Amino acid sequence: MPVVRISVRKGSFSPREKNEMLNAVHCALVEALKIPNHDRTQVLGEYEDFEIPPGKGEKYTLIEISMFSGRSKETKRALFGKIVENLEPIGIPPLEVFIVLNEQPRDNWGIRGGRQASDLDLGFKVDV
Repeated sequence: MPVVRISVRKGSFSPREKNEMLNAVHCALVEALKIPNHDRTQVLGEYEDFEIPPGKGEKYTLIEISMFSGRSKETKRALFGKIVENLEPIGIPPLEVFIVLNEQPRDNWGIRGGRQASDLDLGFKVDV
């Protein structure tokens, strides 16, 4: 049940590219984290006031993923690789992608009517 925030510079991507970007990140999450395909919460924000590191270009893309803690180092590495791989055909160079994972215990998530995620059967494994 990851929550994804993608931040880009305003005007850097067409509507089609933005849709492809959302799909690319979601497909990587499904493949690497083994979440259900329908489990999709994503926000793509475009910002005029978006300072980027020196040497980065207009396609610089910041991806922040909040997710339940418990995934292995190997799973996270696979996720990073798959995201970058999926974004490259859209025209986003691998070195223009910056990914941050924010892992939270399930006790810190209020879902399905405000219930703690730790009290629920999620329908998928977190310890992958």
